[in-house]
Amino acid sequence: MSEIAVTEEATDVFMDHRELLFGLIYNMLGSVADTDDVLQETWLSWTARARRAPLDSVANPRAYLVRIAVNHALQRRATVNRRRETYVGPWLPEPLVDQADDTEDPALRAESVSLAMLVVLESLSPLERAVFVLNEVFGYAHTEIADVIDRTPAAVRQLAHRARAHVHARRPLYEAHPRVRREATERFVRAAVGGDIASLMEILAPDVTVWTDSGGKRRPAGLRPVHGRDKAVRLINSFAARHRPQDLELRFRRVNGDDAAVLFEGDSPYAVMVMDLTPEGDQVSGVYIVTNPEKLTHVHKDEDEEEEA
Repeated sequence: MSEIAVTEEATDVFMDHRELLFGLIYNMLGSVADTDDVLQETWLSWTARARRAPLDSVANPRAYLVRIAVNHALQRRATVNRRRETYVGPWLPEPLVDQADDTEDPALRAESVSLAMLVVLESLSPLERAVFVLNEVFGYAHTEIADVIDRTPAAVRQLAHRARAHVHARRPLYEAHPRVRREATERFVRAAVGGDIASLMEILAPDVTVWTDSGGKRRPAGLRPVHGRDKAVRLINSFAARHRPQDLELRFRRVNGDDAAVLFEGDSPYAVMVMDLTPEGDQVSGVYIVTNPEKLTHVHKDEDEEEEA
């Protein structure tokens, strides 16, 4: 078989697993751009392997590709961490925003944890995060993970225990019903965009935290997360004061699997807003606002949508 034919065959196998690989890598890195780079590196490693030996000599292509992808992602994590050291203000994961139309983009169909969960995962070590994603999100057994990251099953169990304990300490096990989340999201966004201070005071939990990720490219934005209802209302109100309601168009979309809001300025995305709810589901405990244009390049407005603001 010619080298071109081998590469094409290897590429077909890779594309069969691309959606799975995207989800794994994205949940480990929180960046679409870095995920795309790691996918490219994975494809190059896979096709190079195919040119050295027949593809049918790989007993389990899926497992082989997962191993390559996870290890490339672990290497890329060091680059991501270095960028974070010089990042201006709070850093949030790049949101995966579903389009209004029924898109066929596998990146938007990829299994992903919530934006709030991705923020928690940022505090894990790279190996703990890899183990958590493989085990908790994709259901891999400890013995399978051991083969992927080249550790003993006992070491994987220890990593999984530490990661799970850390995550569960910071994330409630209870998740609000989707209808409750949708209603709370709509109430918050309309109050925030409209500058309705009384409604904001009612829906925000006393210990709410607001993250605003602008990368230093938009104002106003806090240089660190804002804690407490009074400070949160002042920050959100300063945002509303800089924009007339008619200047921004509101669309409710699914972001990382949860109901959220996207604000457009003309045809360009201005902000993605994701809310985290209290265990009771009646108040907002966390607000994640991404306004960094570099993290919104894949967000587009469907002209067929009706304006919701």
